Amino acid sequence: MIVISNINNIIENFNRVNILAIGDLMIDQYLEGSVTRISPEAPVPVVDVEYEQYKLGGAANAINNIKSLGGSVEAIGIIGKDDSGKMLLDMLMEKGIDTKGIIISDDRPTILKTRVIGNGHQIVRIDKEIRNPIDNKTTECVLNYIKQRINDFNAILISDYNKGFISQQLLSGIVSLAQLYNIPIIVNSKAEKLCSYKNISIIITDLSYASEAVGIKAINETSVRNVGQWLLTHLDCRGVLIIRGKKGITLFDKNNDVKNHFINPIEANDITGVSDVLTGVMALSLASGLDLQNAATIVNAAANVAFKKKGVHTITKDELLEQIS
Repeated sequence: MIVISNINNIIENFNRVNILAIGDLMIDQYLEGSVTRISPEAPVPVVDVEYEQYKLGGAANAINNIKSLGGSVEAIGIIGKDDSGKMLLDMLMEKGIDTKGIIISDDRPTILKTRVIGNGHQIVRIDKEIRNPIDNKTTECVLNYIKQRINDFNAILISDYNKGFISQQLLSGIVSLAQLYNIPIIVNSKAEKLCSYKNISIIITDLSYASEAVGIKAINETSVRNVGQWLLTHLDCRGVLIIRGKKGITLFDKNNDVKNHFINPIEANDITGVSDVLTGVMALSLASGLDLQNAATIVNAAANVAFKKKGVHTITKDELLEQIS
């Protein structure tokens, strides 16, 4: 196991790695206010909006965390020719993130998730999106772009929210290129697509998604192990990292090692965006040359930081170093 001082050095040198991040780019909108009455039109609360905020969401949140931790990152995804798309591009470029690989579409809106919060509680979420798979022409365009740039990257991150950008054809092409150039692939996926990700380096997912994907109810430690081992075997990947909320994270790797990493249960409050944070940290760690077990140590520290925050947030290098220490 690498000692803490060496892990600190690796985190300090995250700025030496370059990540290619591919996935479902989105904007998270928050409308927050107070509720003092019920609508006369329907039995629903009326929220008097006092605060409005926009944040990078989905794959864009993972990208934002890589940049916040000092890494270089290039974004590939698809957005609409709309105000949300312009906002997303502006937010990425303001942070110095390379956006040349982002496609602007005439017929797909930018994914926008609006959360309405009244008296501190989320009342409703409104999603604006199209989930149809991207067409073959777009897929070929993306793969050709990746082929031209792949030597520039130390790792590939895929953030798949099942919104249509990561088609099976695109995934197959990315995996083939990564194997050819010996580049690790780190994946964050929802339940619907979880079992599509074969021959990658590691997949990161919540326990609920993993349980749903394999059809095993995670009711105790034995069943959790069964879920992880099933994914590890059927996906033929190097590792599976399952996020378990207040019970921390559990890493399954190909050497038949299973390791639980625990977090402070008091801090495990809000899971929004946590998987994006952990995927970004894992990508930086593997790109820096760490093995899965040592990378998971850094990821666990990131989980402790991320769970202390509410909503979609980034973590910083200083916060991560302090947690490690």
